[in-house]
Amino acid sequence: MVTLIKVIKESIRQAFQQLLGNKLRSFLSLLGISIGIFCIVGVQAAVDSLKDNIMQDLKSLGSDVVYVSKFSWLEDPHADFLKLLRRPNISFDDYKVINKKVKSSKMASFAIDMGKKTIKYKSNSVERADATCATFEYAEMYDLKFEKGRYFSQAEYHYGANKVILGHTVANELFGSIEPLGKTIKAFGRNLEVIGVLEKSGESVLNFMAFDDLVFISYELGRKTANLKSNSAFGNSFLGVKPREGVTVPELKDDLTGSLRAHRRLRPKEENNFAMNEVSIMAEAFESLFGILNILGIVIGSFAILVGAFSVANIMFVSVKERTSIIGVKKALGAKRYIILLEFLIEATILCMVGGAIGLLMVYGLLAILASFDSTGFTIFLSTNNVIYGLLWATGIGLVSGILPAMQASSMDPVEAMRH
Repeated sequence: MVTLIKVIKESIRQAFQQLLGNKLRSFLSLLGISIGIFCIVGVQAAVDSLKDNIMQDLKSLGSDVVYVSKFSWLEDPHADFLKLLRRPNISFDDYKVINKKVKSSKMASFAIDMGKKTIKYKSNSVERADATCATFEYAEMYDLKFEKGRYFSQAEYHYGANKVILGHTVANELFGSIEPLGKTIKAFGRNLEVIGVLEKSGESVLNFMAFDDLVFISYELGRKTANLKSNSAFGNSFLGVKPREGVTVPELKDDLTGSLRAHRRLRPKEENNFAMNEVSIMAEAFESLFGILNILGIVIGSFAILVGAFSVANIMFVSVKERTSIIGVKKALGAKRYIILLEFLIEATILCMVGGAIGLLMVYGLLAILASFDSTGFTIFLSTNNVIYGLLWATGIGLVSGILPAMQASSMDPVEAMRH
């Protein structure tokens, strides 16, 4: 053990001597390693950051919610798209059937996108605000968070009271520093009282459940202000359904399918004219994409690493040649072959780890610069796993690039080596 520790210490010392004694040669040799690690770890860090942000967005949709809509989120692009367009939109009648007949459902919420609307308060106005109306369960289904105020009461919802809830951005643009609660705005051709302002949701990678530009009214008020039965070709309505406790999502989907097919009077051989989606569908699709991106980063980085590995191997061959007589003396004094082999392998590994560390610093610096200029709320980071991954790559490259020079050194005849 003592001998092994001495070998490791001596190998580390010699590795840094090589770096400091031949600065230009070392820099050019390690540049390939650094760039390769930068490419591989940089892509992985970017993919991990993207994955984390997307998964957070998907969580906001609810992992146990089944979404009934006109199209599947991952609709087959080779399918008959015109046939899909002819499907009926999800309707309020569908919502009522689910509430009445699907016993495995804990709750269902129906929402309709009413398009872009202009809203006014005195001389201020906001154009193209996202107008939505929904049934009473919406707040509980999607866990609406309020910065100010509250949700509709049962009575306000039932009677379609002239009440409105605003997204954070809409409220700021309309009222500025004025307290919005209790104020009356003009929207949907009516005077509506502001009863709530939603918490800021910020920018979202996929824009799921981003409520900042929202103007939100109850479904009962929506029926009074617009024709909600319009059959938009691309679908402007959806249902969210949560399973009752003890009921699995597949069981709920089976119940929903049976009830909706019966309600829509589909014959046994007819295909469903609706789609059921869940977060896991999107998550699986993104997992495949993330895997492809990681492989792409490895392929790109491998070219630079290959050049770097040859450069490190060249350094080690030069080092073996320069220290041939020393190797001969060591072997003559009884140094075992594996000691010489280990000495040069450790030296090559240290050289590559230095290059890898430089590559990691480059990644960290780039991510810090990008984060300082980012204003979208996209979180980008270099995780501990990314760092470990980069160092493991560097270690592996060191072992591979050092094995041939190490074997050459360890196989030298001591007498022949001392003559040099």
